[in-house]
Amino acid sequence: MHASSNSIDPREVRHYDRLAQTWWDTSGPFWPLHRLNKLRSGYIKTQLCRHFGLPAEAAAPLKGLTVLDVGCGGGILAESMARLGAHVLGIDVVEKNIAIARQHAEASDLQIDYQLTTAESLAGSGLMFDVVLNMEVVEHVSDLPGFTGAVCKLLKPGGMMFVATINRTALAWLIAIVGAEYILRWMPKGTHRWAMFRRPDEVRNLLAVNGLMVKDLVGVGVDPLRKQMFLTRLKSVNYMLTASHALDGRPENPTP
Repeated sequence: MHASSNSIDPREVRHYDRLAQTWWDTSGPFWPLHRLNKLRSGYIKTQLCRHFGLPAEAAAPLKGLTVLDVGCGGGILAESMARLGAHVLGIDVVEKNIAIARQHAEASDLQIDYQLTTAESLAGSGLMFDVVLNMEVVEHVSDLPGFTGAVCKLLKPGGMMFVATINRTALAWLIAIVGAEYILRWMPKGTHRWAMFRRPDEVRNLLAVNGLMVKDLVGVGVDPLRKQMFLTRLKSVNYMLTASHALDGRPENPTP
């Protein structure tokens, strides 16, 4: 059984259903995500500590924060947030993903709540979170305006939203699809579709419609020889951004 929503692309669900058993294989199809997770977890921690005035050097700096991980997959990022002290709810539309995430969290002795549901359904429940993570999700969503509206409803006033995705540029097509899927074979063919990539201005505008302002925008680069990822000013391929309600202050790094 899968969760249902207009933003769900059946093709994407089938793709990740086939790969579900490999989420925690660090040398399997999701190895790039494991490498990326180290970078994005550090970025998230830094931004949250700055935003909420939390002690970054503490053993559990995110203690007390409620975090929603949308499209949590097998729980890679959710577990990182839990280890930093956050109370985490991970949601996904693929039943096998939720099962794998629960099993791994239990084996790792981590208290994480996982639910088979959609952001749209959860938004109707009235729940709200200090932090909403949309990492490597929006490029797999069919109805982006509807999805964005839902995740914004789930963010508490004063909270922080994160989005990580791929820019819709010729360079992104060359690197993220041709290079990563067909030449280097870092990911299974069909993982990404160029038409589903999202430009920063598109994401920014949808967030603005829902009362959120982009506070930070940074690119993510890849060293193919070392298989390492790093933050960069270049946003023509992968990028991450943070956003909060417009009344929370002026943007810190608004340039796409």
